[in-house]
Amino acid sequence: MGDPKGFMTVPRKEAGYRPTKERIYDYGEVEQTLNEKDRQLQASRCMDCGIPFCHWGCPVGSKIPEWQDALYRGRKDEAYYILHSTNSFPEITGRVCPAPCEKSCVLAIHEESVTIRENECATVEQAFEAGIVVPNPPKTRTGKKVAVIGSGPAGLSAADLLNRAGHLVTVFEKNDAIGGLLRYGIPDFKLNKGIIDRRLNLFLDEGIEFKTNVNVGVDVTKKDLLAEYDAVLLAVGAEQPRNLPVEGRDLDGVHFAMDFLMQQNKVVAGQSISEEERILAKDKKVLVIGGGDTGSDCVGTSIRQKATSVTQIEILPKPPEKRVDNNPWPYWPNTLRTSSSHKEGCERRWSLSTKRFIGDENGTLKQVEIVQVEWRNEEGRWIMNEVPGTNEILDVDLVLLAMGFTQPVHVGLLNELEVEYDQRGNVKVNEEKQTSVEKIFAAGDVEKGASLVVHAIEAGKVAAKNVDEFLRKN
Repeated sequence: MGDPKGFMTVPRKEAGYRPTKERIYDYGEVEQTLNEKDRQLQASRCMDCGIPFCHWGCPVGSKIPEWQDALYRGRKDEAYYILHSTNSFPEITGRVCPAPCEKSCVLAIHEESVTIRENECATVEQAFEAGIVVPNPPKTRTGKKVAVIGSGPAGLSAADLLNRAGHLVTVFEKNDAIGGLLRYGIPDFKLNKGIIDRRLNLFLDEGIEFKTNVNVGVDVTKKDLLAEYDAVLLAVGAEQPRNLPVEGRDLDGVHFAMDFLMQQNKVVAGQSISEEERILAKDKKVLVIGGGDTGSDCVGTSIRQKATSVTQIEILPKPPEKRVDNNPWPYWPNTLRTSSSHKEGCERRWSLSTKRFIGDENGTLKQVEIVQVEWRNEEGRWIMNEVPGTNEILDVDLVLLAMGFTQPVHVGLLNELEVEYDQRGNVKVNEEKQTSVEKIFAAGDVEKGASLVVHAIEAGKVAAKNVDEFLRKN
């Protein structure tokens, strides 16, 4: 514990965002940083609470009180090593994690939790600036070869730990750059891609091999894969977007959110997209369907592309501003979340269902029909019903479907590998993360379903441990 009375004498202070009228004109990270003195004061607010619920709430088991204390005392190396001991890239979770640790912080009872996520990011950045973060390749090699398919957070987390264990790790990525969801799913205004590249350079120096533009299952067959590698880890995510099969779905102007976001990330990276393929919000009335993080990212990107207006709708009711009785601390609060993108200019509406998309004679989207819905709990099941007489027509030029993901894509790699699926369409694994095919393991969204980056990192850790044990037995 840093300062025994810090939580009583130092108020919570957030770094906040860059001014709205500045940030909407670029794709630079919107979040600001506190100076080092203020950051130490924020770390001093971590109290000796006896039971660190923050540690319990963190999916990767971050030893939060310990590194907060080191941060407060100016021990930058100690703070970083403790933080890095449970997380392969805390500089990323320090930027994009929704911070379940803060929601379960004891001080959150009074809505004054420690700024854990911001402190995490600052700890890593201070360590990089001080030259503390350097390559640390394994001293010995086992000679065992592991193929990790997919370079998102689960794949990179597993690859890092398997490499540290001395195995020879090759990461395959179907896209032109490493990072998966981190690279092409999260906008640059939330995660500058230089942050990913900095960590990847460390991984390269530590001996991990990366192969991009390789479609495993097509460019590399199952037979060749199993012949060359002693173990294979599937970490391809859950990329099958939830569709909205209503009238007019095929109109020009209705797109999946991830297609929109990926294009913009590629453009920011200096790539060009043909005019025929380009999905642009400029001078358009945009409707984002889906109220989660992906929807929020579409809002911020549309605003930066100079949309005429942006509306975001959600089929569920508007969440409460504060916790309700059946949602107590320290559990995740099911309350209203407002992102930096929402604050840039967006109309948000709830309890709305989409009835149909309406186009002109050329097949171009012009309007959307929506209807209000109400939810009733009937014997423990929530039932949705439309409210008669509440139909509404919206003038819309671009619709972005951001309703989440249903399962991993089966066509191609997974079907080629002949792995079994569970009832939800995810890759079926046992307690050791092994699939139905010998030597093939799976980790993250591909076997759990779409979730948070921090959950994927932990899944990669668990899988790496099981793959390592498998290799040492065989």
